[in-house]
Amino acid sequence: MERKDRIDAIGAVALVGFASVLAFNQVVVQHGTGGFQPVFMAGLRSLGALMVLGLWMRVRGIPVRVPQGTLRPGLLMGGLFAFEFLALFWALDHTTVARASILFYSMPVMTALSAHFLLPGERLTRVRGLGLGLAMLGVVIVLARPGPGEASLAGDLAALAGAAGWTGIALLVRISPLAKEPAEMQLGWQLSVSTVILLGVSPFFGPFLRELEPLHILGLCYQIVAVASFGFLFWFFLMKRYPASGVASFSFLSPVLAVVLGWLLLGEEMRGTTVVALVLVALGITPIDQVAFEHVRGHPAAQEHAGEHVEGRVWQGEPLGERAIGRMGDDFPAKVFRDFNEFRFGLDAIVTALLGEEGDAVRGGHVLKSAAPWASMRARSAALSSA
Repeated sequence: MERKDRIDAIGAVALVGFASVLAFNQVVVQHGTGGFQPVFMAGLRSLGALMVLGLWMRVRGIPVRVPQGTLRPGLLMGGLFAFEFLALFWALDHTTVARASILFYSMPVMTALSAHFLLPGERLTRVRGLGLGLAMLGVVIVLARPGPGEASLAGDLAALAGAAGWTGIALLVRISPLAKEPAEMQLGWQLSVSTVILLGVSPFFGPFLRELEPLHILGLCYQIVAVASFGFLFWFFLMKRYPASGVASFSFLSPVLAVVLGWLLLGEEMRGTTVVALVLVALGITPIDQVAFEHVRGHPAAQEHAGEHVEGRVWQGEPLGERAIGRMGDDFPAKVFRDFNEFRFGLDAIVTALLGEEGDAVRGGHVLKSAAPWASMRARSAALSSA
């Protein structure tokens, strides 16, 4: 496969579509809480995705193994994953998609700040510090200006807690033996452990089912097959084909599109303070993510497998320039996964490989043409806003 030195038109469309699916997932989750109790839904999502991942690994011949030293960090990673999605799904049941998205996507800010103190060589630069300040200001605006008609502060704080769990995973895979494991095994730890935890604690959050409708089940299937199973494969495809910094520059679109979709599909109020906070967080996370991507892109393994010829440098006993362009070894996905777990919400996505053209499947299909379900979603969102 040809390696691109810039984001071309096809890549731009793919990245915009990828960000759109991430954003649409927030709407799907909030709508799903009308039929499923949120924690129970998160557990079903992990269970279903684990089954799909297991089938994928079997077809691809990827062995399930637990090397020495990976058991404890694997269990911890799964626990953090469970906490992240327990918090996020509960948040989307108690606050708006717009507010939850802005707060949840502050995760790169938490990661950058934590890495500054915990990880060698991850000091904040002026650019990253500026981005950190802008994004933190956006978070403060969201929390300090709920205003009349906004959803609960508890829901907002739960979204922040979910971002903290996401941060914990990002740091863990960078300091533990899990960094050497294939991305499929890392995802397997997260899905398997979270399935047990989420389904185990779900009885404490109320009845499993609410006013269940076919559209709720369809949304859960979307999350299982598209969101939590195959999104990361497409992410690795993008990393293999396009420059890392170019891919990172599209990261700000997910929270932006989530706010827009919440307004269009759920009738959420687009307030001035929400727009200001969104702009600040989007501007803030972009330089942070770009620096992170460039850091990994400079890794010898990343340069090798991306086909970048680095004269005079050797990786794993071989001159880098002797490897085939575009070839990816088994270790590269793990290294990317380690340094880019802040984008693990990319697991919450799938693109045209499974759904065809997402615009047709969503905007032109029965889901959005069905007026009654979407009317109920808007009514539900209005009830949240007036709570």
